[in-house]
Amino acid sequence: MNSTATGTSCVEWAVVGSDVGPLLLAATDAGLVGVFFHARERALGKTLEMLSARLGAELVEIPEATVASSRLAEPARQLAGYFAGTLREFDLPLDWSLTSGFNRQVLRELYEAVPYGAVVGYGDLAHRVGQPGGAQAVGAAMGANPLPVVVPCHRVVESGGGLGGFGGGLETKRVLLALEGVLPRPLF
Repeated sequence: MNSTATGTSCVEWAVVGSDVGPLLLAATDAGLVGVFFHARERALGKTLEMLSARLGAELVEIPEATVASSRLAEPARQLAGYFAGTLREFDLPLDWSLTSGFNRQVLRELYEAVPYGAVVGYGDLAHRVGQPGGAQAVGAAMGANPLPVVVPCHRVVESGGGLGGFGGGLETKRVLLALEGVLPRPLF
């Protein structure tokens, strides 16, 4: 189920652990609105400021001990299942209000049409949304993805076989692609 928030008054957020480091999860009444990598002190403050400004909403921190009784419970549970290798497809209400226009179109196509264990080229994704020659614009959309992992921008790669970029860092992209069986797991 997908939706877009209107008139959001409160954003619940929490930091949860994952195989790629701490993730900041944020949700509105409409659904999961953000998944942010590297949720440590320095980056955390900047991310929270951005969320408050872009959503025009009060931010409410949910202590890790009470995440299970908040609107973040299901996103946290499904992300844990994904990292454990037991969940291959997210089934969450999403709040797309942090993205719009071309970026939203590209991210929705990615979310709906590129399954677990598959990859797509930047140019191929541009072609799918009716913008042949728009590979760089697709790259910009991936870099602006507010819902990484759930909206799997790690599955977008260069047509020549290179990994391309990744907002969470290339090592994180490698870990996610290895988890999905696209790349071999590191030996050590």
